[in-house]
Amino acid sequence: MMKTAPEQLPAQETGRQTDFIHEKKYDTVEAAHGAFQAATGRLLSVSNWHDYAGAGSAKFILCNNQGVELEVMAEEGFFFSIDLPAPGPDAGHGLEWVMIEKLVSEGGAHTAEEYVLMTVRPVPDPRKAETEIAHFYKDVSTSTFVVRRDGLLLSAGAHGRNETPNNESVDLHDKVRNTVIALMARAGLSGPQWQKIVNGLIDYQEKEK
Repeated sequence: MMKTAPEQLPAQETGRQTDFIHEKKYDTVEAAHGAFQAATGRLLSVSNWHDYAGAGSAKFILCNNQGVELEVMAEEGFFFSIDLPAPGPDAGHGLEWVMIEKLVSEGGAHTAEEYVLMTVRPVPDPRKAETEIAHFYKDVSTSTFVVRRDGLLLSAGAHGRNETPNNESVDLHDKVRNTVIALMARAGLSGPQWQKIVNGLIDYQEKEK
């Protein structure tokens, strides 16, 4: 039996948990599977997330372990930078950084369910020798992105776990900045950002028509 995506989410143990989901039902399994494949392609095209989310969203750039931009699909072990529409951290030279620590897929066109799941975790800036985490959350925090088909139902989700402000082993600027950004996220101001991304993973192609 397939191990379902929710069972692969990191356990929630500390800090905050967030979940943003978008769903759409199709008339046939063939149509749902085709839409799943398209949404999966968008999920793995990290550097295009800004286009899928629309104006005012963060910009994401997929990189290797040296911080060099890549024009390929995401893979486990790759990094990506996040340029928020807000002042960036000193530790990341203005950018947040995460690493793809888990990327799994199961199922196919002829199974009852199929999904692709990608979990990322805050890391130091791969372009620098310093070890400070270049993100407003600590490295105990994770974000997991899932595209999933259950029969005729397609869903995309962004699931935050253990979201904890990164305000200890960083300089004074980042202590203040990371605390403020994390508090803004806790107040719900980051919600529209993630919701726009998961909506775009499914709906973007329809907007082009």
